[in-house]
Amino acid sequence: MASNIIDILELVKVYKLSDEVSVRALKGVSLSVDRGEFLSIMGASGSGKSTFMNILGFLDTPTSGRYVLDGIDGSSLSSNEKAEIRNRKIGFVFQGFNLLSRTSALENVELPLMYKGGVTVREMREKARSLLSMVGLGGREHHHPNKLSGGEQQRVAIARSLINDPAIILADEPTGNLDTKNSNEIMDIFTRLNRETGITMILVTHEPDIAQYSDRKIVFRDGLIIEDGPIRKKAFKTGVVKARKG
Repeated sequence: MASNIIDILELVKVYKLSDEVSVRALKGVSLSVDRGEFLSIMGASGSGKSTFMNILGFLDTPTSGRYVLDGIDGSSLSSNEKAEIRNRKIGFVFQGFNLLSRTSALENVELPLMYKGGVTVREMREKARSLLSMVGLGGREHHHPNKLSGGEQQRVAIARSLINDPAIILADEPTGNLDTKNSNEIMDIFTRLNRETGITMILVTHEPDIAQYSDRKIVFRDGLIIEDGPIRKKAFKTGVVKARKG
């Protein structure tokens, strides 16, 4: 198994606004990410980081260049194939939680597995319940989002992102709607998951304190990476997340 989970070579993205006007959002970005790495991505608005994350998540297509995720070259994939890769290989965590308001925490976590198929209702329920317990929500499985705090809703979203055993987690400003206490708790969970399960984490944030939880930081400016290097991982608490078995 290759040590790199992601290989990117000379990635370019051009948005054509009109016949005369185009914007080069990415200008030849190259990057490799090791399996099990915790990477944070920073940059001002318009720097290219959001476009880059959309391409990582197979939500957008580069104009040129190469993107390989876990051995799969995305260059020639159809829309349906990209959707399959998203469901099978990528777990998403968003700033706005993106939970279904009329379904329980347990049902929200189960949802991606329902789309995947091939799993019994009992197996699906047991796995979702285990993941909710892993993120500290044991006993809260049947609460709807409006009965959960912002931090608890984000924990549900993290559990949901793990349900299909993805190769990577993409977290886009996951603490943007949270206060300091809940932000730190969510980042403790990400850190612990990365350390204890070995899953690769890629985090977009504009907050330097949040980036300190990662192992490595890259910074975008004007469609290019201007900084790429290791950073000291922030200390975290113990006792919320346990490593998954099997």
